[in-house]
Amino acid sequence: MNDILAIEPKHPIDWAIIVRRALKPVVFTLSCLPVAWLAWAALNNGLGANPIEKLIRFNGDWALRFLLIGLAVTPIRLMTGWTDIARVRRMLGLFAFFYVCLHISAYVGLDQFFNWRNIWADIVKRVYITIGMAAFLSLIPLAVTSTAGMVKRMGARQWRRMHRVVYVTTIAGIIHYIMMLKAGYQEPALYAAILAVLLAIRALKKWP
Repeated sequence: MNDILAIEPKHPIDWAIIVRRALKPVVFTLSCLPVAWLAWAALNNGLGANPIEKLIRFNGDWALRFLLIGLAVTPIRLMTGWTDIARVRRMLGLFAFFYVCLHISAYVGLDQFFNWRNIWADIVKRVYITIGMAAFLSLIPLAVTSTAGMVKRMGARQWRRMHRVVYVTTIAGIIHYIMMLKAGYQEPALYAAILAVLLAIRALKKWP
């Protein structure tokens, strides 16, 4: 009996440490799944009758979803007290930028074949493309300053103030989505509702 007791672990498993260490790799892997599925579908003729439109819309949808997921981090932390989730906020923001880049690249390279004159005419003529491009441009400085070194150089307060632009970017992304559609507004309406809830939670927690 004493021998059995002697081989029992002296220290219990610390699940909090395990979750903390696994959080970033798990989130990174899950965030890669949409583009992995897209690559598989492209190689297996699974993009439908209009693959270019599918590529553009698929990546745009996931860019908007990652913006919302990133904005959900702080409300989740405020409501649950789970501080470790803040560790993946910048990663989620960078994945949003990644999918936006895929979205823009598919439009510029596959849809317009790098015809910059036509692209500029589209931006000027179609308001939803104007708004979409403005949203994309607003994400560039946020992506560039998302490294730990840039946070340190800028200071946490200034960095947070600058990155509040993401709220405007997400709103612009939803407007871009709504204006692009001719029917079936349920999905962008759902995104708008989610954004409203996330902003309301932040406001209520900040100003009790």
